[in-house]
Order: sequence, then structure tokens, then C-alpha cells
Amino acid sequence: MQKLQPTLHMFCGKIASGKSTLAAQLGEGSNTVLVSEDHFLAHLYPGEILTLEDYARCAVRLRQAIGPHIANLLRSGLSVVLDFQANTLSARAWMRHLFETAGADHQLHYLRADDAICKRRLTERNAGGAHEYQVSNADFDLFNSYVVVPGPDEGFKVILHDQR
Repeated sequence: MQKLQPTLHMFCGKIASGKSTLAAQLGEGSNTVLVSEDHFLAHLYPGEILTLEDYARCAVRLRQAIGPHIANLLRSGLSVVLDFQANTLSARAWMRHLFETAGADHQLHYLRADDAICKRRLTERNAGGAHEYQVSNADFDLFNSYVVVPGPDEGFKVILHDQR
């Protein structure tokens, strides 16, 4: 039986488009590890991430610390479901470095969803209180203004999940 090549799964999409839900599903696969940015940020920087600038500062520190570990997991033969935002060119460049350094395969899951769907889900998520972060409609608009749809020139294996 041929051994499957380890894969780095990445996620691009608006807030509440279903990235973490899909990540959790993929994370249940055999020889697969789920790594959640929200989990780490909430536990490493409790109460410190209140603005986009706070997020950017803390996210860079987390990436610097965890990047080599993720590459090592891939090198060891495990697939990694990286529930970090792959919404910007710089975030995707960091992720590309991880899977290329490890000699692993990759899939960039792009979750395309209308604002109305995402805002409805966000309202439900905020009301449920189980998510690490509460996101206002203003923050939804601000964060999502930075989402860059992956283009063919980036060379990623994009899996489209259309939710419109």
C-alpha cells in the first residue's frame, strides 16, 4: 500500500464563512493534526487582542514560534490542518514556506460566502459564546476588507467551497 504524502491544509475566507468548521472536519482524518490560531492566540494573549493591530502583532509572534514545529510535523509524515487565516498574500507566503520546506503537499481551501450568510452565522456564533472571540459587524467589515481571493498566479492547489 502506498503511503499518502503529508498535506498542509490552509483556509481562506471571510469571518464565519466556515473555515474552522471545515478545519475541524479535516482534522479528524488519520495521521492528521489540527492546529488552531484562535486557540493559541486566546490562550497565549488572553484579553490582549482587541484591535486589528493587536491581532497582527500577536499572530506574527505565534507564526515565528510555531512555524518550525508545523514543518517538523509535516516532515514526520503527519498532515496538518492549519486553522490560521490564509487571507492575505503574506500569510499564504508563510504557509508556502512551511510546506515547501517540509517537502509536503498542500491544499488551499477557499470558502466563498456572501456577507449575509457570514453575518448570520457570526450573530449565532457570538450568541452561543463558545468561540474564543466575539466579533462585531464593524470588525467583520474591517477584517474582511483584507481578504485577498487566491489567484492562479500564486500557484496554490485551491479547493473551492462555494456557499452562496
